[in-house]
Amino acid sequence: MPAENIVAVHHLTKSVGQGEHQLTILTGVELVVKPAETIALIGESGSGKSTLLGILAGLDDGTEGEVHLFGQPLHQMNEEQRAALRAQQVGFVFQSFMLVPTLSALENVQLPALLRGENDRQSREQARALLEQLGLGKRLNHLPAQLSGGEQQRVALARAFSGRPGLLFADEPTGNLDRKTGERIVDLLFSLNRDFSTTLILVTHDEQLAARCDRQLRLVDGKLQEVQ
Repeated sequence: MPAENIVAVHHLTKSVGQGEHQLTILTGVELVVKPAETIALIGESGSGKSTLLGILAGLDDGTEGEVHLFGQPLHQMNEEQRAALRAQQVGFVFQSFMLVPTLSALENVQLPALLRGENDRQSREQARALLEQLGLGKRLNHLPAQLSGGEQQRVALARAFSGRPGLLFADEPTGNLDRKTGERIVDLLFSLNRDFSTTLILVTHDEQLAARCDRQLRLVDGKLQEVQ
């Protein structure tokens, strides 16, 4: 696979169950994602968007096919190797925020860097700078339960970008937010994405959010179709 591709997928199929009860979720998916591209995965509920996202991130396996991430063959790697690749290259933003409830906003953002073995003082300052950039300079020591939904998602954004990831996966990043707050989060997401030249792959039901991406890919009957 050419090294310049961030993601390359060939003939990916995903089935679950056995025998007569087997359900095919993805069928012959082909996908190439270039550096700094922004991709929206859209489709009906249950069409397999989150399943595809999980396979692209190496959190799940396909039944058949090949998945390369940063030139590395995920389909041939064990979980430890995949986890190491994610730690170095990938960020995540989830609908449900996924913050550690016992850690402050600052500690949540700093955590991925500490898990990578980075310097405590330097990573703390980077986390502080990101939170201040997102308007949370006065909320550094607040626990998630002391923050609004929009504030929690801003912390999650800061955490996702704290490792300067080459690729960010976002699964319904505004799904638990009201429209106004969601629009603010989307603006911040794309602003950070430009600042860091990060490749973005997001799952969304929001047509307006999808329209802001370079490409829109729709899952229909397990197949991925480019929206023109």
